[in-house]
Amino acid sequence: MPTLPRLTALVFTLAWGTATLAWAEADFQKGLAAYKAGDFAIALKEWKPLAEQGLAKAQHNLGVMYYNGRGVSQNYAEALRWYRLAAEQGFGLAQYNLGVMYAEGHGVTRDYVQAHMWYSLAGKHGDEKGLSSRDAIEKMMTPADVAKAQKLARAWKPKK
Repeated sequence: MPTLPRLTALVFTLAWGTATLAWAEADFQKGLAAYKAGDFAIALKEWKPLAEQGLAKAQHNLGVMYYNGRGVSQNYAEALRWYRLAAEQGFGLAQYNLGVMYAEGHGVTRDYVQAHMWYSLAGKHGDEKGLSSRDAIEKMMTPADVAKAQKLARAWKPKK
C-alpha cells in the first residue's frame, strides 16, 4: 500500500501544476490585454511576478517594456536582463531581441558574433526574423567571426 500515498501525491502535484499554469496564463493574458490597451501599469503589475517566477514570455515582455520605455523608464540594461532570462530558456523572440541589442549596441558593446549567435538560435526556436537578420549581419562579419558565432550557437543549451 505505500504506492497509494505516492500516487496521490503525484496526482495532487500534477493537478497543482496544471492549476498554477492556468493561473499564470490568465494573469499573463490580463497583462497582454492591458498592454494592448495602453495600460502599461497593469501590464507591469501582471507580468512582473510571473517574470520573477521564471515565465519566459513574461520576462520577454518586460524586456520589451524596458527597451521601449513603456510604463517604465527606458532602460537598456533592464531590457537586456529580462531578454536574456527568457532567451536562455529558448524563447525565440527574446533571442531575436537579444540579437538586436548586440547588433545595435544597445545596453551592451556592439558584438556581431553574439548577435549572429542569438539570431541563429531565434531562427532555430521559431522566429523567422532571426534567420534573415543573421544572414544580413553575416555580411558585416569576417569568416572567422561567422565560424565562431556558429560554434557558439551549436554549443548553446537552454538553462531551464
